[in-house]
Amino acid sequence: MKANDIISIGDLAARSGLSVSAIRFYEARGLIEPFRSSGNQRRFLRSDIRRLSFIRIAQQLGLSIEGIAAELSKLPHSRTPTASDWKAISSTLKTALDERIAVLTRTRDILDGCIGCGCLSLKKCALYNPGDRAARGGAGPRYVFGDPYID
Repeated sequence: MKANDIISIGDLAARSGLSVSAIRFYEARGLIEPFRSSGNQRRFLRSDIRRLSFIRIAQQLGLSIEGIAAELSKLPHSRTPTASDWKAISSTLKTALDERIAVLTRTRDILDGCIGCGCLSLKKCALYNPGDRAARGGAGPRYVFGDPYID
């Protein structure tokens, strides 16, 4: 490992756009792993900038800390991840992102229909769930999850 591959937590914060406390938070959750210098200071690999970038993007996509940790656990710890390492993770994320897009699209379409119809009638409203009929499909917002309307 070359000396210029190792950076301080302050340098990592400056390069990643995160605060030092955020980096410590991710460290505490096991998302990044510093090592200690002879003076017991945290030191990071320059490649941790990419890991932190991935974390920020994954959070914007709605992944939980646990989900992010699961994805990052697929990356090698002994070397800088390669393009193919990141590609393997991106294929998993694309599937999750497609599912999220589908939920968001259904939600948007339901809201557009409700807000745009002007009916103000609970009998015609796609979000109305009289008698909690949607509960037959399970817990949560069943119609937004794509369940058919139950009459």
